[in-house]
Amino acid sequence: MAQKNDFIGVFDSGVGGLSVLRHLQALLPHEHYIYYGDSANAPYGTKTPEEIRALAHGVMEKVLALGAKAVVIACNTATGEAVDSLRAQYPEVPIIGVEPAVKPAVER
Repeated sequence: MAQKNDFIGVFDSGVGGLSVLRHLQALLPHEHYIYYGDSANAPYGTKTPEEIRALAHGVMEKVLALGAKAVVIACNTATGEAVDSLRAQYPEVPIIGVEPAVKPAVER
């Protein structure tokens, strides 16, 4: 069983987040990682906001139970719908969301 602070958890609704994981490994090569691809529920984009939040919270619980010291949400949809509620529920855990730069630009 992993010990707290052993690794950074990275999750996506499938395998697309593996590119994010590769970049993290290049930037932080001395860290350990666990990747969770929720392909059983992919794609998240066809789900309601409530379903996406429920799925993201479920994945977060699993990754934290394994001992993650931080979590990267490598899924645009999960970031957009769930990052705020995840940060509110887990204020002690660094949670990094990935979202395309187009969305903030459009909102401006």
